[in-house]
Amino acid sequence: MPLVGVSELLIKAEAGGYAVGAFNCNNMEIVQAITAAAEAENAPVIMQASQGAIKYAGIDYITLMARMAAEQASVPVALHLDHGTSFEQVIQCVRSGFTSVMIDGSKLSLADNIKLTKRVLDVARAVGVSVEAELGKIGGTEDDITVSERDAFFTDPAEAGIFVSETGVDSLAIAIGTAHGQYKGTPELDFARLVKIKSIVGIPIVLHGSSGVPDDAIREAIRLGVRKVNIDTNIREAFVEAARKVLEANPREIDPRKMLGPAREAATSLIREKIRIFGSTNKA
Repeated sequence: MPLVGVSELLIKAEAGGYAVGAFNCNNMEIVQAITAAAEAENAPVIMQASQGAIKYAGIDYITLMARMAAEQASVPVALHLDHGTSFEQVIQCVRSGFTSVMIDGSKLSLADNIKLTKRVLDVARAVGVSVEAELGKIGGTEDDITVSERDAFFTDPAEAGIFVSETGVDSLAIAIGTAHGQYKGTPELDFARLVKIKSIVGIPIVLHGSSGVPDDAIREAIRLGVRKVNIDTNIREAFVEAARKVLEANPREIDPRKMLGPAREAATSLIREKIRIFGSTNKA
């Protein structure tokens, strides 16, 4: 089926009390792993590409791979821009065929973030593209976007209310204790803050930096209103570990397929596990 928008998936997730997995892709094998996992679990899925993925693979390759995967799949597949930081980049993705975009103005003042988000919404809404925004800074590193622990701060519920009221954005990524990349310890999520934000904004909440967050904490966040959960680092870990095992067992191996095949299988297994945790199995 054709690529679908993220907002329609999240509206259904809101009604059903589950979350849709948003999995980052960088190459063909991970695109295939995402759709294979979604098919196996009969689940809707969001395939997303960061600035780094677009720089690595090229926007045309990313879009065409995702479109082909969606057309061959029997489950709904969306293509989402993860952490777009400029109006120009967002528009490039819209023109290329992305069905959803994230505009990340979290480093800006509240007023400037609202202004940038509204500008993106004006264009995206005209062509039926979903828009996610971010309020509050999520620690760690996402490709070339770094937020130090010192500068990271949690989303203010009152500001979230103003932001959503002023913009009318489809979904909101908030900072409640997660971080991008690998964790140094076990993250502790601010569930009370999540509940307050959700009660004020009423729209689907997005949880970034979810790799490494305990399963029980993810389930609780979903129970309290998170409807989109982003996973990237866990996929990389599973993918690289499987490829590394092949090379360690046979250092003279020169066939990329012998490494990438098992890596794809490991990524598929990991994504299936996440889909089950998110509660979206059999929700296609």
